[in-house]
Amino acid sequence: MKAMSLGLAVFIGMLLPLQALINAALGRQTFGPLFAALASFAVGTLVLLLWWWAAKPVFEVAALVRVPWWAWTGGVIGAVYVAAATLLIPRMGAAPLICLVVFGQLIGSLLLDHFGVLHARQPIDGMRMLGAALVVVGALLVVRPWQSPAG
Repeated sequence: MKAMSLGLAVFIGMLLPLQALINAALGRQTFGPLFAALASFAVGTLVLLLWWWAAKPVFEVAALVRVPWWAWTGGVIGAVYVAAATLLIPRMGAAPLICLVVFGQLIGSLLLDHFGVLHARQPIDGMRMLGAALVVVGALLVVRPWQSPAG
């Protein structure tokens, strides 16, 4: 992996808690977390549409017809994530939310890789399990579920 790709991935990861905090603030100042998530998707859709048009895309309706039904479900997953993050971040804070999301991503990614869902199979091995365990320990140290909220 190139350093630029790694840096971009880290930068995008740094923006996700900011997005959740911004959306939560928008929800408090307007009509609630679901509206804030909707507004986030509307603005994001506009930005992506302009970016796509600027790239001068080739558009064929026939290509859309060939896409399997499940290929359209990514937007549903994104909407659930943004809405849930917008709702949860005022309740738990940015660090615990992101730690738990990363924990869920890790478990999901390991399983999807292991079974080769939608890509080449990459079995779970000892090093991957060790890495997952270290992430779990780190998440627990940040979230501290054994402590009371005041503590």
